[in-house]
Amino acid sequence: MITIQPLVRLDTADHNRVVTTYLSEGVYIVRYRDSPTDTAFELHYVTLPEPSVRMYDHFDATTLHRYTHILQAGLSFGAYDGDLLVGLLIAEPQEWNRSLSVWEFHVAPTHRCSGIGQQLMAYAEEHARRLGLRTIVCETQNTNAAAILVYRKLGFTVEGIDISLYSNTDYPGGDIAVFMKRRLLH
Repeated sequence: MITIQPLVRLDTADHNRVVTTYLSEGVYIVRYRDSPTDTAFELHYVTLPEPSVRMYDHFDATTLHRYTHILQAGLSFGAYDGDLLVGLLIAEPQEWNRSLSVWEFHVAPTHRCSGIGQQLMAYAEEHARRLGLRTIVCETQNTNAAAILVYRKLGFTVEGIDISLYSNTDYPGGDIAVFMKRRLLH
């Protein structure tokens, strides 16, 4: 039986078991136009000729330290199968704009497609509402079409594109940040 609990600690072994790879059967091509009178961003889904497996590689000692600090805010949650961490949502409130920033949202490959992500997000939403937060913000990449689909199923919409979040050469051919939001209060 899966239980959702506050995430109070995170170690490298737990993280590496849950945050692994993702399979992308397609990508969202980003088109960007800018002129003195108009700026436009467009996302267009394209199926890849061969599925691509991508690995998450941003977890290091500095990130672990930062996340350990974020856990103290009390808005990060783990999904447990007995004592085994099988899903996580690491988030922190942004008081200045009353939003919940989700930094990590993952389910272990062995437990995907079983509703755990939905349970984690519902738990986070419940706690965010209690604090009077107005929105939940997630970030993913245009190359992670599966994540974009999951967020859409969870009620999120695309509300922003950042063509240089990861490097100065993200656009046009690299990973481009896609920001998605779910509004809690209207």
